[in-house]
Amino acid sequence: MEKIALTGAQETMLATLYGRALDSERPTSVLHDDEARRAVDRIDYDFAKTGMTTTTAVGVAIRGRVLDDWTRDFLGRHPSCTVLHLACGLDTRAHRIERPDTVRWVDVDMPDVVALRHKLLPEPQGDYRLVASSVTEDAWLHEVPAGGPVVAVFEGLSMYLTQAEGHALIRRITSRFDSGELLFDVYGSWGIKLQKLVPAVRNAGATLHWGVDDPREVEALHPGLTTVDAWRSVDLPHLEALPRSGQIQMKVVSAIPKLRDVGKLLRMRW
Repeated sequence: MEKIALTGAQETMLATLYGRALDSERPTSVLHDDEARRAVDRIDYDFAKTGMTTTTAVGVAIRGRVLDDWTRDFLGRHPSCTVLHLACGLDTRAHRIERPDTVRWVDVDMPDVVALRHKLLPEPQGDYRLVASSVTEDAWLHEVPAGGPVVAVFEGLSMYLTQAEGHALIRRITSRFDSGELLFDVYGSWGIKLQKLVPAVRNAGATLHWGVDDPREVEALHPGLTTVDAWRSVDLPHLEALPRSGQIQMKVVSAIPKLRDVGKLLRMRW
């Protein structure tokens, strides 16, 4: 068993891992992330601290499924491309998504997270690289060849960055590659204000910073950057997979203007 000693924002990745593992055990699993289940079984950690319920676990899986589907769509249109999976944590996206050998896949996270990945997850197949770095640093991106289109996927990252860090990261990626897509989730400003209501954030002592209410804030960071999809969490596909209580909860939230914009998934293209 692997003892875990993560704190703050890094500790919250255990909640997402656990959520995907719980979803994988359900007969109606959304994500079928069996690799996450195997990783959880190898970790010595009190997962009750995450506050993860069946409803929130399925919610995590739905978010992951949408980002996976968008990634697959991009790979279908650009079979020779680069995937930047930023702040990958213990996410098994590189295992879940089949891809041709012509795809270059780069997972990026902090050195201690990378060390943990080596212990808990098998090496993905294909042209794969795992980079130990903060995504806010410059050096790692300069080492990624800039030829061809890029798809940058970052799940559960933007809200932990400051606005300045988030803007700088998006500018660096869109400036380095001639074309591509950004696939990511954001909290609205009300989501940031209500952050202590999220057990995984509260229990880890993490802090959320950057809220995005209008995608035009991100579009302004690079010429030609355009929003292709902006899906509120209450409008995502696969919500029928939620337990009945979760479906009722989503209907209530969708009827309250400030709450229904708490979270979004964005797909942006340039």
